[in-house]
Amino acid sequence: METTLTLPATKDRVSLYAALMPQLRALLAEERDPIAAMANVSAALHQAFGWHWVGFYRVLGAELVLGPFQGPVACMRIGFGKGVCGAAWQQERTLIIPDVEQFPGHIACSPLSRSEIVVPLHDRHGHVAAVLDIDSTAPNDFGEVDAHALAQVGAMLEPLFE
Repeated sequence: METTLTLPATKDRVSLYAALMPQLRALLAEERDPIAAMANVSAALHQAFGWHWVGFYRVLGAELVLGPFQGPVACMRIGFGKGVCGAAWQQERTLIIPDVEQFPGHIACSPLSRSEIVVPLHDRHGHVAAVLDIDSTAPNDFGEVDAHALAQVGAMLEPLFE
């Protein structure tokens, strides 16, 4: 089944998220596999916003392991507390980084990334199971609108994590 996302031409993020949310809900309604769901969510977000990199890292043991993504090749493993993704996992909270070059210990998977947002996703027991990581080539590209909307996206996926 091919699903085409239809979004308004405006670059207004509130409008884009408002158009995207019902489509993501419909896309995920019958899905039971977290990998398949993450794959389509990363594709939908990448298509809708055109960010440099959109994807997931899954918690496997003591590290984050690359999951489904859209964009250039990425770091495959990230330690607990390392880089923005590892810090979001460790702190169990969304991190918005306006300038990745100013983040101590930033892991530069791509030299084109300038700003980043990372949203932790929890399993049924409240533990971080994965993180949604989004990189932009523009500095200061993420804010509270993104944090709020991406938390809602994460909430759609969380029931799939054991």
